[in-house]
Amino acid sequence: MTSWLDALERLAVSRAKAGLTRQLRPRSAAGLVVDLAGNDYLGLSVHPAVIEGSARALDAYGLGATGSRLVRGSTEAHAALESALAGWLGAPAALVFSSGYLANLAAVRGLTAVCDLIVSDAYNHASLIDGCKISGTRTIVAPHRDPAAVAAILDAHPDRTALVVTESVFSVDGDLAPLAALHAVTSARGALLLVDDAHALGILGPAGAGGVMAAGLAGLDDVIVTATLSKSLGGAGGVVAGPAQFIEHLVDTGRTFIYDTALPPAVVGGVHAAVRVARAADDRRAVLAARGAQVVERLTGAGFELRPPAAGVLSVHAPGPEAALAWAADCHDRGVAVGCFRPPSTPDGSSRLRLTLNAGVADEAFAHALDVIVECAP
Repeated sequence: MTSWLDALERLAVSRAKAGLTRQLRPRSAAGLVVDLAGNDYLGLSVHPAVIEGSARALDAYGLGATGSRLVRGSTEAHAALESALAGWLGAPAALVFSSGYLANLAAVRGLTAVCDLIVSDAYNHASLIDGCKISGTRTIVAPHRDPAAVAAILDAHPDRTALVVTESVFSVDGDLAPLAALHAVTSARGALLLVDDAHALGILGPAGAGGVMAAGLAGLDDVIVTATLSKSLGGAGGVVAGPAQFIEHLVDTGRTFIYDTALPPAVVGGVHAAVRVARAADDRRAVLAARGAQVVERLTGAGFELRPPAAGVLSVHAPGPEAALAWAADCHDRGVAVGCFRPPSTPDGSSRLRLTLNAGVADEAFAHALDVIVECAP
């Protein structure tokens, strides 16, 4: 074995000793496990209207977009989806990317054309962290969910034009950012606020329009929203929504937009149908709220500590990475899929079992899954 492969092997051994080895688990189309690990909160990935919308676009355009958005990949379906997303989010304009990750990279880097300081929440998603790194702009990590700390950082740099970056609902613990308080801080100091609404879109706010809408910040010139289309909407892709001038800036300069093959039209058609369903899905949102309360009652009754979910994510601490891995594996062996989050996915170095609510799971199966989680606990 060559020296560089030897080095990789040593790194793999170190990860294994620390309980940080990861494994791909291909799943069948039959769906033989109860899914409390995926992000299909509203159960729309298999909704008949969503599948029909995807099939129509597949029939009309074929499998792929055949090029980047600026070459050949923009279709009428893309434009229609962007219009629908902008209207739902209450934003002047929106731009669709092939993933939420790429949308976040583009948004952060694009905003550093006018900002020379970034303040990023300590628990932000990796895509936001990577966007900060790629931008090359000075970044200060702020304590989690702490508007006063953000204010102190901004006040210590009065000569800087700042960008404050946060999630609305944080992806690991599922807690809610104090968006209104953060905006009060940024607006008073001439800073911009970028909110990743990935885990709130479809769940929070009127008609499920997300955390930014719920906080009363939709459509403001100094607030930019990103989201993935792969969670509550059950598809794939990402979106950046905000002032038309910023969207035009991304079209002209966003590398993850310009140089990436466009989202396939079949996915676009399915996601557009999912938007229509999600806007009218108050019944499914009610199911999620009830199930969040059910999880808290069942697990706290069994001695676990967890907070009520802000949206569709709950997190249960595990004794360590090996214990979290074994816990998730035992649940899977008994037909229940749960998330296993270990460093570096957990910013504080602890490990968790992450549970995601799914309105598409039958009541009996959901209750059984909670029993399995309790019984398999380390």
